[in-house]
Amino acid sequence: MPIRVLIVDDHELLREGLKSLLSREEDMEVVGEAAGGREAVALCRSLRPDVVVLDARLPDVDGVEVCRQLQEEMPEVAVLMLTTFSDSDLVLGAVRAGARGYVVKDVLGMDLKRSIRAVARGEVAMDPKVVGYLMQQMRSPSADKEERIPLNRQQLAIIRLVAQGYTNREIAERMFLSEKTVKGYLAEAMRRMGVKNRVEAAMVASRNGWI
Repeated sequence: MPIRVLIVDDHELLREGLKSLLSREEDMEVVGEAAGGREAVALCRSLRPDVVVLDARLPDVDGVEVCRQLQEEMPEVAVLMLTTFSDSDLVLGAVRAGARGYVVKDVLGMDLKRSIRAVARGEVAMDPKVVGYLMQQMRSPSADKEERIPLNRQQLAIIRLVAQGYTNREIAERMFLSEKTVKGYLAEAMRRMGVKNRVEAAMVASRNGWI
C-alpha cells in the first residue's frame, strides 16, 4: 500500500511542486491538499492520510496548534513539519505538539521523500540544521522551567490565548474544541495554578514566564 500524503501549505505553487515531486514515487500517493489549518483538520478527518506534510506558518491557525489537534484526535497520523529555518523557534513547540519530523523548505527532494517514509514507519526525521538548536533548547534553563509548569499542554495553550484576550468561544474555534471543553480545561488550569479567575491566571502565567 502506498503512503497516503496530505500536503498543507498556503502557497499554491509550493503545494503543486510537492504534489508533482511525490506523485512520481510508486510508494506514495498525494490524497489531498489544503491551504489552511481548519481545512487540513477537516480533510484529515475524512481522508485519514498516513502522513501530513504541514507548513508551520498558516494564515488561519498556527501549524503547531494544527499538529497538536491532529495528534490528540488522530495520533496514528504522522505529522512532518515543513518550514523555513527562520522559524526555528517553533521547533520545540512542534516536537512537543507531537510532530514526528521537522524539515526546512530548502530540503532536497530526495531527503524530503526519505523523511516522509521515515515518519510513516513511526521513526523521527529531523533536519540536521535544526537538531543542534533542538538539543540546545532542551538543555536550556528556560526549557527546564517550562517542564515544571503545573499545566498540561492543552491547558497552557488555553491560558496563552486567554492572556491574548480571546473569549472561550473564540478559543474553542481556534483549538477545534467545544466551548464546554475549553471551560473545563480552563477551570482545571486555574485550580492547578491556585487562582480564582482568568485574568489572574493570565497574570500568574505571564509573571512566571510560561507565556
